[in-house]
Amino acid sequence: MKKIFVLLLSVTFLSCEGPQGPPGPPGFDGVNILGNVFDVSVDFTPGNGYSNLITFPNNLEVFESDVVMVYLLEEQISDPSGPIDVWTPLPATFFVSGGSQVVYNFNHTFLDVNLFLDGNVNLDTLGPGFTNNQIFRIAVLPADFVEQFDVNIENYNEVQSALKAQNPEFEVRSF
Repeated sequence: MKKIFVLLLSVTFLSCEGPQGPPGPPGFDGVNILGNVFDVSVDFTPGNGYSNLITFPNNLEVFESDVVMVYLLEEQISDPSGPIDVWTPLPATFFVSGGSQVVYNFNHTFLDVNLFLDGNVNLDTLGPGFTNNQIFRIAVLPADFVEQFDVNIENYNEVQSALKAQNPEFEVRSF
């Protein structure tokens, strides 16, 4: 163990640094693969059947292959820099008196998300802590169906060829 530590320590001190070499060729523009997130506040009432249909914002393009995740703001923790949100992924089950359960859940299409309250309790008897002003975070993560990229990712040349097929401007490089 001492030998490994001494070896690592000596390599750290013996690292060399020289003049910066010439810049490489410019790269290709990347593709934005970041997801989108937005928050909504809803009330679950007998009038809406304890369900809320949330349409995706117009500035957000959602594809059928995208992954949609929903989180419930369960609580906020005090911190000197400000409150810290605690998000719980759906479905989220909470136990109420007598062992009954209340479940926040969702389903979605590429057009909207349906948030709903369910459980083995009479939902009409739930207090406002379960039904009013519930805040959800909806995350849309871009994804493609895996069948569209049937490539052995361990084979560099095969990956390069597949990328070239998807984008004719892509330059295949050999090493």
